[in-house]
Amino acid sequence: MRGTRRAAVAVRNPQGEIVLRTEPLQEAIYRGPLARLPLLRGLIMLWDALGLGIRALMWSADVALGEEEKKGAFQGAAGWVTGLIGIALGVGLFMVLPSVLVGLLPVRLSPLADSLLEGLVRLLLVIGYIWAVGFLPDIQRVFAYHGAEHKTINAYEAGVPLTVEAVQAHSTAHTRCGTSFLLTVVVLSVLVLAPLGQLPILWRVVSRVLAIPVIVGLAYEWMQWSARRADRPWMRPLIAPNLALQRLTTRPPDDGMVEVALRALNAVLEGEEDGKTGTVL
Repeated sequence: MRGTRRAAVAVRNPQGEIVLRTEPLQEAIYRGPLARLPLLRGLIMLWDALGLGIRALMWSADVALGEEEKKGAFQGAAGWVTGLIGIALGVGLFMVLPSVLVGLLPVRLSPLADSLLEGLVRLLLVIGYIWAVGFLPDIQRVFAYHGAEHKTINAYEAGVPLTVEAVQAHSTAHTRCGTSFLLTVVVLSVLVLAPLGQLPILWRVVSRVLAIPVIVGLAYEWMQWSARRADRPWMRPLIAPNLALQRLTTRPPDDGMVEVALRALNAVLEGEEDGKTGTVL
């Protein structure tokens, strides 16, 4: 869980105990001038979120191995290298590969048709990948914890008591979700790349990589803007595809998973000045 002042990670260790780890967030990114710069703030926050995620995964692995008090907790060059390799593979698979496949077509397409086809290939790859990994037992458990996270945040934002029973009554879908962000990136990539038309393969690849910061910045702004208006009737059809896609990345959690999510949320709330925070992710 991430608030505006601290991030918290809760993990159940092999003994069944919930272990908690917190770290402060950089004020310049989350509460300073950078947080008020449109487009740029999305790119900066996404990069920081990737760092938080990598450190959380590293530490959770330490907990699983019973080594959370050792040197490896929340640090390690191997973890960062693995994370960067994962980012590079993600860019290659979901940004570069669709562009190359469409660019190799022997027919000449209009700029709009070229971009739409590339976006369709990209969307199929994203959905297909998520659908395929969802069959792995370990990933199903991860997706269940993802559902617990969403249920807990929904309960907090609804103002209900933060108990397991109350949390379980809420939805596993949430407007500010990484899955929704992925779909938004795919859609915006069509709009951003359409004016470029059909380029030679090398320039296609270069343009897609260079366009990532722009697409990410726009996606972040749309996510924040739409989340603040999610309860309005005219906005619901626009965010419905994002919420529908979350069915692939969330599963109904058990009570133990909700307990873990609540521990992380409560740790974040304790770090806020007034015990409340407008945004928890």
